[in-house]
Amino acid sequence: MKILVVYTGGTIGMLPSEHGYVPVAGFAERLQAQLGESAGQLPQFDLVELERLIDSSNVLPEDWRQIALLLERQWSKYDGFVVLHGTDTMAYTASALSFMLQGCDKPVILTGSQIPLAELRNDALDNLITSLLLAASGEVHEVCVYFNGRLLRGNRTRKVRSTGFDAFDSPNCPWLGQVGIDIDLRRDLLLAAGTPCFQIPQFDPAAVVSLFVYPGMPARLIEAALDDPRVRGLVLHTYGVGNPPDADTALIDALERACARGVTVLNITQCHQGAVSQGAYATGATLNRIGVIPGSDLTPEAAFTKLHLLLALDLRGDRLQKALIEPICGECTA
Repeated sequence: MKILVVYTGGTIGMLPSEHGYVPVAGFAERLQAQLGESAGQLPQFDLVELERLIDSSNVLPEDWRQIALLLERQWSKYDGFVVLHGTDTMAYTASALSFMLQGCDKPVILTGSQIPLAELRNDALDNLITSLLLAASGEVHEVCVYFNGRLLRGNRTRKVRSTGFDAFDSPNCPWLGQVGIDIDLRRDLLLAAGTPCFQIPQFDPAAVVSLFVYPGMPARLIEAALDDPRVRGLVLHTYGVGNPPDADTALIDALERACARGVTVLNITQCHQGAVSQGAYATGATLNRIGVIPGSDLTPEAAFTKLHLLLALDLRGDRLQKALIEPICGECTA
């Protein structure tokens, strides 16, 4: 097995500066120094760095595309891939890659760390070593996040802790694997190998916006968010099982006007666990009436990136609605 490690930036490869931690080139040399002679016990791997290293707080849709294109160019040369990425937006990138690398027949494992590899006490080395072993196992054929003993489906992953080593979880999907003394995979949950049919479009970063409903939210906020004519999609985070404040007629009218002029509105729950059941309550039924699409149990990251991708592929109307509702690669419950 031969694995390609892609260093995109993030805490795992950062060094301290007078302004705080910053991503720095030369990760391969620092990794080799840490591994020493034990490198020979690992699967064979090559390591490449992005020319422009990214603090993941600065990730843009174009960065998802560039990482996907790099993987596509190298796909036939390697048996698996490990993408080193910052933790802040790792769930977004993992989701976006899962949708672009459709028909995945090899592992793509995203990992990183909460403490840089360069620090004496860190979680970086274990996350990277275990990700390499998982990528070389021959049993994973999808985009995953590995972090602190948990193998998670990439498009079900959320960052749930800002400072803990157990920073990631998948609230609406069981872990695909757990790593302790042994590596225990849930083979019944892992996706089967597909036939690669990658779709890596140009993204318009203005195409999708995301709004969090809150008590007293003014209709003008929706109108302002959708004022740019390039905006074609809205991810709406509503209460509970998908309930908006339907007594606020101005807000509902603003949503209805948006739907009528062709903006795709995708409704997801603000809750950490559970799914939208649009219409279980009368308030949610209002959204059915005006044409809002229920988002099942999509995470915010998966909802945002999936809508971005489908709009970039120029899906419209019924085709777009069907693609949003139906799972592409395990991202939601059908």
